Amino acid sequence: MNDHTTGASPERHGDREEIARLLPAPADWDLPREQHLRHKDLLMHHIDHDQVAPTRPARRLLRPAVLAPATALALACAVTAGIALSGGDPAPAGTASHRAATDMQPAAALLDRISAATETHADLTVRDDQFVYTRMKTRGAELASGKAVLGPLMDYERWISQEPGPLRKQGLIRENGSTFPINADLGDTNGTPAGISRPTYRWLISLPTDPDKLLTYLYANTPQPDRRERDQAVFEQIGFMIGRVMPPRTAAALYRAAAKIPGVTPAPQAHDAIGRKGLGIARDDTRYGIRTEWVFDAKTFDFLGSRSYLTKDGSYGKAGTLLSSEAVLEHAVVDEAGRQPTDAERTQIGRQS
Repeated sequence: MNDHTTGASPERHGDREEIARLLPAPADWDLPREQHLRHKDLLMHHIDHDQVAPTRPARRLLRPAVLAPATALALACAVTAGIALSGGDPAPAGTASHRAATDMQPAAALLDRISAATETHADLTVRDDQFVYTRMKTRGAELASGKAVLGPLMDYERWISQEPGPLRKQGLIRENGSTFPINADLGDTNGTPAGISRPTYRWLISLPTDPDKLLTYLYANTPQPDRRERDQAVFEQIGFMIGRVMPPRTAAALYRAAAKIPGVTPAPQAHDAIGRKGLGIARDDTRYGIRTEWVFDAKTFDFLGSRSYLTKDGSYGKAGTLLSSEAVLEHAVVDEAGRQPTDAERTQIGRQS
């Protein structure tokens, strides 16, 4: 796990202080990991752009509008200000936390079916000099006003470099026509290596395929901002990893590991950002009243997408208020960032709408 509190230049530390001063008070809960990373990439793009733009002052302050929703700001602040991540002791197989998962037989049975189907997929050949491409539809709530205001459905494309690194430029993101680089995490002055926050195909292959060993690894290494439920953080870390091109055996192990996390349950009404319904898996963050759901195609068991929403009334809205959703439409492996995949390279995901 990367240490974001050391190795940064004085200029970077100054940026952290400026960003922290501009941010509102931290929200009561954090964004799901995938959504957080999208906002972090946007934030880092604007930091780098302001530092190198020749016609702007080197110490120009970031506009609050650039920094997006309040929850994204709070979590971006946790990244940029170097909040200590809770290392925590892993929850190895056989502990009370793991034994609690034996009560979730329906979820375990469903995830086992998904795992078995995943294991039948063919392994891909993904070179270190290639990029994993994902096209999605995404939707998120704006929270800066103190209320969740749902934004429009947006086109989202991502090209992730497969080089082991460390990399200062990890790939590209294109959101509603705007393209920007995915930069290294703050503190990673020499770049971010392949790992839990940048899971390349080769790194994913290196993970244990025994579900208990894999879960022990995830509990020990998943980043966790302060106050976050550890079980929820690991569940969302798995969600962050499965929404991409995956080695079949690793994906199967991740699904079986998820079945061992306390609180994981089937979600019969789950659907993605474009309304595709299927087999749902969910977990509630009872501390903050947020549910995160994954949805899989009922026939192919492809991962279709995810969503998160409030499960109880709060300052941001009433129970059922959508916070974020995504629909994964296709994957590909391409030779160049920013290039659209050919028909032969595309892997369609689920039923198209």
